[in-house]
Amino acid sequence: MRLRGRRERDKTGLTLIDGVRETLRALQGGAILHEVFVESDLLVEPEAKALLERLREESVPVLELGRDAFEKLAYGDRLDGVIAVAETPLRTLADLVLPPEPLIAVIEGVEKPGNLGAVLRTADGAGVNAVIVAESATDLFNPNIIRASLGTVFAVPVCVASTGDVLTWLRERGIAIIAARVDGSVDYAAADYRGAVAIALGSEARGLSDAWGELGRASVHVPMLGVADSLNVSVTAAVLFYEALRQRRG
Repeated sequence: MRLRGRRERDKTGLTLIDGVRETLRALQGGAILHEVFVESDLLVEPEAKALLERLREESVPVLELGRDAFEKLAYGDRLDGVIAVAETPLRTLADLVLPPEPLIAVIEGVEKPGNLGAVLRTADGAGVNAVIVAESATDLFNPNIIRASLGTVFAVPVCVASTGDVLTWLRERGIAIIAARVDGSVDYAAADYRGAVAIALGSEARGLSDAWGELGRASVHVPMLGVADSLNVSVTAAVLFYEALRQRRG
């Protein structure tokens, strides 16, 4: 229960994974599980049975709880019968292994774990090669991020760094930058996402910091035809990632 708080996660290097699909994807992504708590009456789907078999194969301790005890451990009102305790992966920019012409996402200053998790889920779906979180306002393996990403945070190469270090790292590798800004000068669909490219997005409240300026290949915007001036960052990320996928597949 203490692992619901960041202090305990930082101190122990452990985090919580809520859910059957999330735990399966964490295992598939190489996560190291210390123990798993289950409520057997909730484990009725084939996917849950496949998870239990996988846990037995990997000799992960499984502890059965009664419903009251499980509800105390579970997040909110979501009860699908599995809560796992996992080691928090420690990744840096130096750990990223990329293809010759990677597509990278840089997410700067996003505060809401749900938004960051949704971006990671979209990055996984669109084939983004790595996600770099700049100036992180939350711990990367917050249980809310794991849940919102459906466990893909363990599958997508992801790390945290400062904006300055990210910009230096991109320049040294000749990776072009496409910066998403409300006042961007180029329509997002007119930009060139081919080759080695990093798509940079900021928070809804502040956008990208001035350090990104008019850098690299383009400063792009998504047309807004109503009264709102911007989309949720995870929605903007989806628009840009899939435009990049369309161009790169073509």
